[in-house]
Amino acid sequence: MPEDTVSRMPTGIASLDPVLNGGVIPGSLILLLSDIGAGSAEFAYTSLISHSRMGESPATGYVVPEEIRYISITRTKEDIVREITSSFKGDLTSGIPGKVAFSDLSGGYFDRSIVPATWYDSQEGIIARMQRKKAENDNILSDLIGELGAGKKNGLVVIDSLTDLAGLHTDPLRWKNLVAFLHGLQRVAKTWNTTILLHLARGIVDPSRELEICDAADAVILFQWEESSAQRRQRTMYFLKFRGVMPYLEERDLVKFAVKISDATGFEVANIRMVI
Repeated sequence: MPEDTVSRMPTGIASLDPVLNGGVIPGSLILLLSDIGAGSAEFAYTSLISHSRMGESPATGYVVPEEIRYISITRTKEDIVREITSSFKGDLTSGIPGKVAFSDLSGGYFDRSIVPATWYDSQEGIIARMQRKKAENDNILSDLIGELGAGKKNGLVVIDSLTDLAGLHTDPLRWKNLVAFLHGLQRVAKTWNTTILLHLARGIVDPSRELEICDAADAVILFQWEESSAQRRQRTMYFLKFRGVMPYLEERDLVKFAVKISDATGFEVANIRMVI
C-alpha cells in the first residue's frame, strides 16, 4: 500500500487513527452498522467533537474537512446537541454548536407519516408543509439529496440514520431507489471529496437487503456486543470491508478491536484483537 502518497482524513479518534495509517481516505462512504447501543453513535460523535477542535493546518498528508455537517432524518438539532453534551464532558463538546452545521429533515419525514404536525412542527407552518407535499418527485430522498448538494465540498457528513430511510423504502420499487441512491452517493462522494458516515441499526432490514447496503459502501464498520470470559458484555468493532485500506489492515491483523466509551475522551479503541 502506498502509505506515503495517499492523503488521510483523521477519524478524530486518537487510538484508532494510527491503526488506519492516519485516518480514512477522503471521499469514502462509510457504513456504521451497529447492534443497539454498541457504539456507532459515540464513534460518530467523537469524530465530530475532534474535528470541531482541530486546527486549520494539519500535518502534511492529512486532510481537515472544510465543513462538518450532521443531517438528521427524524431528530432535532437540540436533541442531538443535548445528547452529545450530556454524554461527554463540557471541555470536549464546547466546539460542537459553532463548528457543526445541523440539518433537520424530520419535517419531511413526518409529513409522510401518520404523526400529527403538532408533534413535530412548531415553526414551519401549514403553507410550507403544503408546498413540500406538492413538490415534484416528492420524497425524503429528494430532501436528502438537496441537503447534500447544498453543502461544501471537502467535508465530513454524518447521516442519521439510514435505519429511518430503510423503514420508508420497504416495497421493491422504493427499495431499488434507495439502493440506487446509495450507489450514487458512494460515487459522488469521490467527486466532492467528502467523507460520509451512515448509521444503520443491525437486524432492522432483511439480511439480503443489509448486504445490498453494505455492498454500496466503501467501508463497513460493525459495532457489536460480545460476551467476555467474565460473562460481561464487551463492545467490539470489526472492519467488515474497507476499500483501499483492508489489505493494509489484514497484513497487520488489525481488523477487530475491543472498544470502550469514556465521558472524558469519547470513543476509544481499548486493545487490538486479532481475527481468528
